[in-house]
Amino acid sequence: QVQLVESGGGLVQAGGSLRLSCVASGVTFSSYGMGWFRQAPGKEREFVATILRSNAATYYADSVKGRFTISTYNPKNTVYLQMSSLKPEDTAVYYCAADPQGGSTRPDRFDYWGRGTQVTVSS
Repeated sequence: QVQLVESGGGLVQAGGSLRLSCVASGVTFSSYGMGWFRQAPGKEREFVATILRSNAATYYADSVKGRFTISTYNPKNTVYLQMSSLKPEDTAVYYCAADPQGGSTRPDRFDYWGRGTQVTVSS
């Protein structure tokens, strides 16, 4: 059974940093592209970052480019999202997801999702 479990969310002041972690089980981690998405209240889920299985290339939403970094550590089946210079508009529930096709900016490509971790940025 595939499980993705996020952690690391919390309350932080604007300009601060957080590192989200997502541990995968029940999958051959290196066979998947991984992604982070977020959903703010009243808004649709949106793409944040992805890392491709094929070559570990990374892609980011324009809104987080230069502030967020996605990375993986295969021995621990973990994907990270390092978030810096946080803004109130980054407030959302953050989800990690696994794409058996290797990674994408499209949420419909991802078959497995975690339950999310709340990030709240105060002004």
